[in-house]
Amino acid sequence: MDNGRYVGLISGTSMDGIDAVAVQLQHAQVQVLAARTTSFSTDVIELLDQARSDPDSFPLAAMARLDAMLGETFADAALAVITEAGLQPGDFQAIGCHGQTLLHKPEGNFPYTLQIGDPWRLAARTGLAVVADFRRADVALGGQGAPLAPLLHRALFHNVHEDRLVANLGGIANLTVLPAAGGLSGFDTGPANCFLDLWYRKHHSGRFDPGGGWAATGRIDADLLASLLDDPYFDRPSPKSTGIEYFNPRWLQERLALHPDIQPADVQATLTELSARTLASAVAGLKGLNPARLIVCGGGVHNRHLITRIEAHLDGLTVESSRNHGLDPDQVEAVLFAWLAQQRLAMRPIATGCVTGARASTLLGAVFQPPEQA
Repeated sequence: MDNGRYVGLISGTSMDGIDAVAVQLQHAQVQVLAARTTSFSTDVIELLDQARSDPDSFPLAAMARLDAMLGETFADAALAVITEAGLQPGDFQAIGCHGQTLLHKPEGNFPYTLQIGDPWRLAARTGLAVVADFRRADVALGGQGAPLAPLLHRALFHNVHEDRLVANLGGIANLTVLPAAGGLSGFDTGPANCFLDLWYRKHHSGRFDPGGGWAATGRIDADLLASLLDDPYFDRPSPKSTGIEYFNPRWLQERLALHPDIQPADVQATLTELSARTLASAVAGLKGLNPARLIVCGGGVHNRHLITRIEAHLDGLTVESSRNHGLDPDQVEAVLFAWLAQQRLAMRPIATGCVTGARASTLLGAVFQPPEQA
């Protein structure tokens, strides 16, 4: 019998660590028992940076080693959050682990998506069933495989009295559309934090721009912004998804090379404007909707300058944290994979087509039981 206790694990496109939650899921209610972030070791960060900068030349042996290292790190994160909740692994039903996305290209002759972090190691270390590999079944059915966050956004944030939007501001931004009358749609709008973090690390010792303070000292360069916005992805209709293998360092460097004299802080300000403008343009392109509010979650919530720029482009729309609706913005994605694990173990097919374009409902995720020991 399902006791409703699950662990959710996610390492997002920012590639800076693992968000972990221990949750109680019952009757469409979410109670977070504990939450924590586990930072990656220097060795893992170096390998992830290599894979991100040039995935075509990343050695197969290095990827296999990284898969094993991440599996152990996910296990560390799961055990730590279980301990923080004051419980034992045996008190939980299962772990939902998204893994770390290395590649995501859901179009072409052979569409693919790849998340790593060995689930067998995670199951062996914790003694719990692990649900992982959530995206490939959707891709096999012609879907984008992403974003999946809108599925949880609907369960948590839909309101019959008003149209709502939800923006998840991770490395990539995705937008969820929740009409009051029902229904669901969602898609990736483009970069949120990926370029902001990348450019900040190039010029500072930290991993990200605290509060967007450095960006706030800069000036938006109109010519550079026009070059950044001149990408066909932004005008594509949904369903669509993307990642840092598309909006990667090379993509940015090619455009910066056309504007060599811009001051670094001005570049950061312009990259912030790119994130805000593309999200706002996606909202403006929605038809037949009169949204009352935009609920924001993900790490970008803490970038006050980014939120200010989003608000400037969405004048008249209330922009507020998911915290105002009962869930910490840093915990939403990890809760998503705990929730998806519960759906998978209950054998509930999920209709993702309204978001991803998949042609049929399916069970999302594969189940990995703890390896039997002789």
